[in-house]
Amino acid sequence: MNDTSPDRTEQDPTEQDRTEQALREALGTLAGGVQAAPDAYRTARGDWLRRERRRRLVLAVLIAVVFTLATLIGLWVLNQTPSHPSVIFSNAVASGGGPGSWAP
Repeated sequence: MNDTSPDRTEQDPTEQDRTEQALREALGTLAGGVQAAPDAYRTARGDWLRRERRRRLVLAVLIAVVFTLATLIGLWVLNQTPSHPSVIFSNAVASGGGPGSWAP
């Protein structure tokens, strides 16, 4: 690769090979010393399941709260009707026609 940026130093191929080999050995030694905990998967899975249960519980509570609020608001609005009955179809009663009669 031709990288001519000013921060790149020129090295001969043998020096690059030695640097790569040294890095490879250092990283290999570092990686060899890392040991996973025997129950790491079980612990990670348990944490994930706990978070999933918490998400579902929060969602269920949120749905219940929204449903309850909507029901209470609806009942409150329905309860705000005037106490005296309003007259609907006052024209039919004034023209002498009762229920079941038709007046053109």
